[in-house]
Amino acid sequence: MNKLTKTLAVLAAAATWQSAAAVGGYPVVLVHGFQPQNLADRPTGSTVTQNGANYWSEYWAARADVRIDWPSQERIAGKISSDYIWPKLQQMSQSQLCKNGCIFVTHSTGDLVTRYIIDNQSLWLRNAGMTPLNIVATFDFSGAGGGSELADLAVNVATGGGLIDLTLKAALSLWLGQMPNANNVGVLNDLRVNSARQLAAAPSSRVPRLRYIGSKSDYLNATSPFLPGNDDGVVAPHSSCGAASAASFDSCSKTIATDGKITSQTGVSSLMPYHYPLLMSAAYSHSGTISNQVKGDVTAANASATYLNSKAIRFSTYDEKRGWWIFSSTYRVVSGSNSSSMSDLVYKAAN
Repeated sequence: MNKLTKTLAVLAAAATWQSAAAVGGYPVVLVHGFQPQNLADRPTGSTVTQNGANYWSEYWAARADVRIDWPSQERIAGKISSDYIWPKLQQMSQSQLCKNGCIFVTHSTGDLVTRYIIDNQSLWLRNAGMTPLNIVATFDFSGAGGGSELADLAVNVATGGGLIDLTLKAALSLWLGQMPNANNVGVLNDLRVNSARQLAAAPSSRVPRLRYIGSKSDYLNATSPFLPGNDDGVVAPHSSCGAASAASFDSCSKTIATDGKITSQTGVSSLMPYHYPLLMSAAYSHSGTISNQVKGDVTAANASATYLNSKAIRFSTYDEKRGWWIFSSTYRVVSGSNSSSMSDLVYKAAN
């Protein structure tokens, strides 16, 4: 391919991405989460790509420009970075996808993967003689950037370092689809709470990490006894809210419950740098936050946040009384949450 052909190809790609920009005029980059079946299947090549497409198919696939697909049997600082993240970063830089800003939409472990990208992409690309990406914000659904206690338990069991009873066996089997062993741990090593919190813990970039969480437990509540606080079945609020330390929390807010009730909470008071909890819901589970299904009321820990370039995303809320007489309580509700999924509320607010 000669220089002219390469230039035309880059311009054509840039033009396509510009026309497909999905969120407020910004191209969208999707980074999916942990896929338990990968530990046994160990996918490569086109299978990794297809798995990534399937992961986002319900809502965000049609609203995105690029995906960073990665296999869960690998490690973030290992092959995930060298074989899957780095080639995509080069493509995005060469095509100028993020020249005027782009937004990363993440789910679950994609939150942790993206933090590693944010911490390293500028240095990597500059060292390769390329322009760093201009990431103006991330939308982090059910974020696992603070790790998951389930991963600690799974790795302990896999390496023979932990006792297992029927309750733990049921929880891990429901989550992973199998019992872990030392040969198929992969990214679970990175998802351990201490490991996750040490991985790119304080990126120099000030990219705002905007958080969207649920607190309805998946897996028939079987995993909840092993997760501190008001969990979503896979991660605890200290992770999904972006708390500065791992502890037991009921909400991302000290004054609003995840079901919207305005009342005192054991809420997160200190956050990781540039982490901003926005929407919460007791009706959405870990996987439900990126679905296109309306599950119930959504509330706001905070009704607005600002991108890196000072553009803001805002949600309209209203307060309503529920109950009778002295037994009534006030609830804060995001407008439209009775007819739009959580992901759809975010998409509409950002446009």
